[in-house]
Amino acid sequence: MDTGLQGRTAIVPGSSSGLGLAVARSLAAEGAHVVLAGRRGDLVQAEAAKLPSAVGVEVDLTDPDAAALLVAEAEQRFGPVDVLVLNGGGPPPGTADAFTPEQFATAVDLLVQPNLRLVAAVLPGMRERGFGRIVAVGSTGVQQPINGLVASNAARGALAGYLKTLAGEVAADGVTVNMVLPGRIDTDRVAVLDRAVAERSGSSPEEQRALAEASIPVGRYGTPEEFAAVVTFLAGTAASYVTGEQVRCDGGMIRAH
Repeated sequence: MDTGLQGRTAIVPGSSSGLGLAVARSLAAEGAHVVLAGRRGDLVQAEAAKLPSAVGVEVDLTDPDAAALLVAEAEQRFGPVDVLVLNGGGPPPGTADAFTPEQFATAVDLLVQPNLRLVAAVLPGMRERGFGRIVAVGSTGVQQPINGLVASNAARGALAGYLKTLAGEVAADGVTVNMVLPGRIDTDRVAVLDRAVAERSGSSPEEQRALAEASIPVGRYGTPEEFAAVVTFLAGTAASYVTGEQVRCDGGMIRAH
């Protein structure tokens, strides 16, 4: 399948490791110019150097000015931004009974505000050119809240509502907006969450992983590459009639329709 990504410019925040890095590599393999971005500048620059046409940018997107500066740098290096991947780290675990307004505001500052600013920086150009792809890395917690991750559930839910609304507003301009919801993907972030659950339950991380795998119909954790393939499809021209969707990549873990 021709994804139509050859020569396109893509921004992938949070791409020093994990899902973001896998997405950056996948887009690069399809011929896209990729801007890797993250707080760990040395890592994103090192990873960018391994790709055929990429640059690594050190940036903290919680800084209100950072999104516009990142987009400007991408445009200067490769031209107008065609693909925006919304991705970043998650807030710490926590329970709803102890969740405070201040913690919610912090989660929004991490998971919502930077993404709104990124969208604002690229959307006018996408609409003017009649092509754009916005793909958000979400969580299955958007559809089925995850125990012990109240901050993530709440803030990602807010982002999901915004993106669904946006999708309907820009579809006629050739801009699609989708979310991909990872389940148990084998990343450092999931390993940290497994350890946290193990500590609370008095088990080992290995036992916790085995329990989690037993709940997944596929019987295993997914790979970052499998997740990245879904994002890459939605970023390409073949997915031009898919918008406003939440696509799960979870091995069948979430049983709801």
